Amino acid sequence: MDTMTLWHLTGWEFAALAFAALLVGFSKTAVSGANTVSLAIFAAVLPARASTGILLPVLIAGDVLAVLTYRRHAHWPTLWRLFPAVGVGVAVGTLFLVWADDAVVRTSIGVILLLMAGVTVWRRRQAEAADASGASDSADGDGDTEGDGTSSRSGRVKARSYGVLGGFTTMVANAGGPVMSMYLLSAGFRKLGFLGTSAFFFLIVNVSKVPFSAGLGLIDGRSLLLDAVLVVFVVPGAVLGRWAVKRINQRLFERLVIAATVVGGLQLLLT
Repeated sequence: MDTMTLWHLTGWEFAALAFAALLVGFSKTAVSGANTVSLAIFAAVLPARASTGILLPVLIAGDVLAVLTYRRHAHWPTLWRLFPAVGVGVAVGTLFLVWADDAVVRTSIGVILLLMAGVTVWRRRQAEAADASGASDSADGDGDTEGDGTSSRSGRVKARSYGVLGGFTTMVANAGGPVMSMYLLSAGFRKLGFLGTSAFFFLIVNVSKVPFSAGLGLIDGRSLLLDAVLVVFVVPGAVLGRWAVKRINQRLFERLVIAATVVGGLQLLLT
């Protein structure tokens, strides 16, 4: 019995899942947050709760490719600052999944994503108004520094807040990408630092989620069989993203990340 028969997929449904897997690869190496579209496709084609378990190994495959591509640009002080709060968020998200139904999960995550996008746009407009000679649009900055004093008390509070939200959203719907994208943008990361830091962050977090997802019955032999087929499509997506990121300047990069977050939030609210 093949995977399409096992999951009762039509040709068009499998093609949609393959495209979503390709988009995962692209998002991991180019526009972080764009994989919220993949999340929506998986939830539309497959049972909503099961889709989160099937998508997780696909995301991990994309994370591995992103780490191999941008490993030199990770900012580890930011990662160590985030991980404790993310752990709290993952634990809360696991408890939330025990009782929440699909509609509650989608609505909650959609509202959070749209709120984060709105706050980030507001913050960046304030920064631009305060300093008209702000960050250059050059696509060549390595972006390994933070631009808003996240080592300060207010910065630590912000890191914890985003960390808990990121852990919660990534556990309940694999939708932590946009939340952490908003944090890294608000912290002033340049393009490559953004991608390198998020690559290691999500590889570590997604791998740590596997036991929780398996314990909830979201990952099993049937889901892994489908994953084995879908991960093949992650590779060309990652290659395409690596090619595209060299041709996207900083301002366009930030706008694409925010736009992907808004689209993902709206999709979760409307599906």
